[in-house]
Amino acid sequence: MADTEAAASRPHDTREAVLFGGVYGSVLACSMVAALTQYGHTSRNSRRYDAAWLLVTALASALAHGYAHYIAERAPHRRWDALRTLADEWPLVAAVLPTAVILAGAGWGWWPPNGVEYPAFALNITLLFTLGLVTARWSHRSWATAIGSGAVDAMLGVVVVVANAVIK
Repeated sequence: MADTEAAASRPHDTREAVLFGGVYGSVLACSMVAALTQYGHTSRNSRRYDAAWLLVTALASALAHGYAHYIAERAPHRRWDALRTLADEWPLVAAVLPTAVILAGAGWGWWPPNGVEYPAFALNITLLFTLGLVTARWSHRSWATAIGSGAVDAMLGVVVVVANAVIK
């Protein structure tokens, strides 16, 4: 019984949260960019709209995931546990911020809004590879295994890009 209570009250491992939230957020960003650019709207206004929707979706996903964790833990909760559980979802939101900046930057005129989805895809695939590599190295895996883990993570983003190309 004491082991169960200790496990339930222990905060989630930060490395686990960064990996999960980072991968989830990067795949979410790829998917949202693919979905929002499907119809070829490439004006500055549409890119600002895309950035806003990416942030709204990331926040809603983080809230839903945090809430699911909170209600799934069958242990008694203390006063601020719900807020702590929601705060643990910061890596998911942080992972979409670079893509939101790319989209918003195109909307603000920092660079052309047409074709900005390709750098966004490349950024997220790179983030996925890096998360897999770094996490495997944190776990003292060999370099070959770490590179393989990074490649598998990156494939999640590649699947979204390929699906986007096929669906269009």
